[in-house]
Order: sequence, then structure tokens, then C-alpha cells
Amino acid sequence: MLRVGITGGIGSGKTALTDWLTQRGITVVDADLAARVVVAPGQPALSEIVATFGEGCLQPDGQLDRAALRKQVFEDPDQRKTLEKITHPRIRDELVRQLEAAESAYVVLSSPLLLESGQSELVDISVVVDVPEASQIARTMERDGNDRNLVERIMAAQLDRETRKSRADIVIDNSSSLAALYEKAEMLHQTLLARASST
Repeated sequence: MLRVGITGGIGSGKTALTDWLTQRGITVVDADLAARVVVAPGQPALSEIVATFGEGCLQPDGQLDRAALRKQVFEDPDQRKTLEKITHPRIRDELVRQLEAAESAYVVLSSPLLLESGQSELVDISVVVDVPEASQIARTMERDGNDRNLVERIMAAQLDRETRKSRADIVIDNSSSLAALYEKAEMLHQTLLARASST
């Protein structure tokens, strides 16, 4: 089965594209959701995170306090690397499991760190949703209520825009309207269906 990776910087509109594909019956394996699965209560990764970063990264109900942990690790690159060593191998195993279970015409791996984390090795084609950095900042501040400094730190932890585009097989420009994105999504979908049927 054809495996398609879709990525983009924070606020790029990657989720709008993958939601559209889901509505067309395409299985989308979401790395963010897989990341939540591996840190659920009772999972070994959560115990290791608490042992490493302290009880302050837990909510009262025992769930991981993702916002508190994100703030802690993005202020310290070494801590971020430590967290990634705990979570990334487990996330990868979960992604492989979900990709292998997919039964649609092709399968999508949606991941903000597709190119940074080595997850691109799991796919045949890499698609990047691209917008100017100023748009990323404005959209993310409006969507998440985050301050500009946090958004810029998150962006700094991701690949820079030009490197991301240079490593893509297909680049989708999402600097215009949602309607324009959906038109490009339809073209992408038809391209991928044709590619999937010829493999």
C-alpha cells in the first residue's frame, strides 16, 4: 500500500488537509494522537517521563499535563532531547502498527516532525503544507492562545521552512483561502490515487 507522509510547520494548515482526506475515506494515522496513546496512564513512557521530569508534569487525574511539560522542555533543548529519547521510539512503533492496519486506497501519516524525527523513512512520498512564517505565527497565536515567544520557540524546534520544502516530494502552498486549499487537496488526492493504483 502507498504510504504518504504529510507535514508542515505549526499553523500551516496540515490538519485542514488531512481532515479533507479523511472525509474522502483515506485512513490518516496521526502522530500527535499516537504520541497521546504512548503517554496514557499505565503506559511505560508516562512512568519514565514522571521519573525524569517530576510529578509537576501530571494532572490531578494522572494524565500527562502536556502544556506544562511542553513549556518545561521548550525552554531547555537538553530536556527536549531527553523527552524525545523516551517517546520517539514508542511513537514510531505505534505508527508502524497503525500504518500496517490501514485498508484505504492509500494511507497518510500526518506528523509535524515527519522530516525531523526520521518518520519519513516510513513513507513513500512526503508532502509539505507550506505558508509564510508570519502566517504560521499569527494562525497559531489565534488558534491556541499561545504567546508569540512560545510559538517562535516551537517553530525553532522544527525544520526551517526552506529545508522542509527542499526535502518534500510535493509542496502544497496554503497561503491563500481554505477553498483554495481544498482545490489543491482534490488534485493531490487524484495524484495519489493514480500512484497507488500503479504500485
